[in-house]
Parts: sequence; structure tokens; C-alpha cells
Amino acid sequence: MKNSGNNNIKKIKSQYIIIKILDNLKEIKKMKIVNYNKKLQEILRINIKDYEKQYLKIIIDIIPEKKGKGKFINIASEYKSQIHIHLNEDEKEIDNFKISENNNINKIRIIIDNEVNSLSKLFYGCKCLKSINFIQFNRNNVNNMDYMFNECLSLTELNAENLNTENVVSMNYMFSGCCLLKEINLNNFKTTNVSSMIYMFSKCSSLKELDLSKFDGSKLENISGMFCGCESLVKINLNYFFTYRLTDMSYLFSECKSLKKIDLSHLTTKNVRNMSFMFFGCGSLKEINNINFTTSNVVNMNSMFYGCKLLKELNLSNFNTDKIQNMDSMFENCYSLEKLNITNFHVKKNTKIKNIFKNCSSLINLVCSDSLINNQFNN
Repeated sequence: MKNSGNNNIKKIKSQYIIIKILDNLKEIKKMKIVNYNKKLQEILRINIKDYEKQYLKIIIDIIPEKKGKGKFINIASEYKSQIHIHLNEDEKEIDNFKISENNNINKIRIIIDNEVNSLSKLFYGCKCLKSINFIQFNRNNVNNMDYMFNECLSLTELNAENLNTENVVSMNYMFSGCCLLKEINLNNFKTTNVSSMIYMFSKCSSLKELDLSKFDGSKLENISGMFCGCESLVKINLNYFFTYRLTDMSYLFSECKSLKKIDLSHLTTKNVRNMSFMFFGCGSLKEINNINFTTSNVVNMNSMFYGCKLLKELNLSNFNTDKIQNMDSMFENCYSLEKLNITNFHVKKNTKIKNIFKNCSSLINLVCSDSLINNQFNN
């Protein structure tokens, strides 16, 4: 192994991530050096352009699995089977490409230079990744984590305890599509500066519990679809998740088919404009505690409770609908709904209310305003 490569590695003052992949990557033995960079991009989908041409250095250290030992070899190790790949801004430089014939490769070490402040799309579409461990990655200069683990379809283990998020402003689609992840420890996440969490956990269909009690949502403006498609989610803790600037809650719990009970007492909604499809398809939901929403600025409640087929009672008497423009299918397919109080639902002539009570066959106690009764709509 050339000394120049190791010297280059030692000079880089950076922190690193370790990931484990399902495949043994035997195909890389057949690759020529000139093609390896392209194949690496295909496997990990690391695209320098995603960092908006910031100065970036990535070193990949591929090592063989050592039976009985869970430790990773050091960067300066003399193992002949390790591969150090140093990519410069133009993705042209490759150092120390060497691999033996009998390796069962399934671990990679990635080192990211300190100058990188965006981790957006870092592992986007890495369908072969099984586990990711952030080692000594307590950097406070990262400000964007959009799509960071998006569509990591094989990811089952994620250690993000060392991931510093104190200056991150956007976490859109961060874990979206991680369909095999059963748990995510977010206790160390600092979200004081985050303004957007659009579809952050969407399609995490194996997640059963989420504890966001330590999240600071004081600057949050958009949480649209945040838990959309979390089909196995049975428990979610939103206590102390204060959201003073929130404007969009559409699709928030859409298709959370296993959620039976939820407490929303800490959600501040005075600035919210969109609540459409919020509980759409929550077929197991039986109880919504403290739904004391301030809705004076809401314009869209389209399909808000559509398909909540086990809900028997809803008291929305505190809802102010003066600015509502769309209520289409708001309670459609709420088959078990027996008691509904919407006393303050004032409906204007141009308000969309098509199919608002369609298939509410059990509704025997409806308390509503005269303006709603006098409007023509489909039952």
C-alpha cells in the first residue's frame, strides 16, 4: 500500500460514519479502477452535486468481516484488503485501490470533511444499507438533513446518538421510506432551529413507537405528512411538542392504520391553514384526546377524518370554520360515528361540503349549525 494515500488520510481532520451493507460487493473485484467511482455512486448514491459544489472529501474504507470481532480496523491499518477512496470535488482522484480475492466485504467507513455543512441526500436511495452508526460525529455546522436516509429500504439499525442537529433548519423526508426500521432513538435530537419536517417519518411502516417529547417545535412551520404511512405506529408521544408557528398539518397522521389513541393537547394551531387529510385512513383510531384546536385561520379540512371507521364520538364544538373553503368528505366513511358536535361550523355558500357525511350510517346524534343544515350537500 502506498504511503502517500495514508498520509492524505491522516491530514484530513474530519469525523465519520460507519455503515454496514447487505451485499458482499463481490462485483467490485471485477471492476477496473476507472469504473469504481461510478459504481460507488450507484451503490451508495453519493452525489457531489447534491452538496451544491461545496468542497467535499469522502474516504471509503472497505474491510473484511472478522469473525468474533466487532471492531473496525484503524484508518492507518496495513490490511491489504482495505480500500481508501479519496474523492475530490471533480470526482476524479482515487487512491490505494487494492483488494484480495477472498474478502466477504460488508462494512464501509465514510469520512466527511469538516467543511461540508449539508448532509442532504447523503444516503438517499441506498437500498442495500442495513445499519448506520455515527461515530464521533458531533459537528455543529450541519444545517440541512433533507432526504438524508430517504428510501433506505433495508435499513434495520440506526445509531444517531452522536448526530448533532442543533443548527439544522430542515429535516424534510429525513427517514421517509425506511420501511424496516422498528425504532429510532431521537432523545439527543435538538430541533430548536428546525422549521420544516415535511414527511419526515413517512412510510416508516415498521415503526411501532415514536417519542418526540424532547422535540422543540417552536420554529416549526410545516409538518405536513410527518407520520404519513406509518402503518405499524401504535404509540406516539407529542408531549411538550409546542408548535407556535405551525401553518400546515395536512396528511399528518394519514394512513396510520394501527394508531388507536392520540393526545394532541400540546399542538398549537392558531396559525394553521391546512388540516386536510390529517387523520385520513386511521382505521383503528378510537380516541383523540384534547382536540381543542384553534381553527380560525384554517381554510382546508378536506377529508380530515376520512376513513376513521372506529371513531364513535367527536366533539368539535370549539372549531371555528369562518375561513373554511373546503370540507369535502370530512367525515366520509366514519362508519361507527354515533355522536358528532359541530355546533360552530358556519358554512358559507361557496364552501365545498360534498360528501361530508357520506357513509356515516351510525350517526344518530348530530349537533350542528343552521348554516350547515340549510346548505345542500350529499349525505
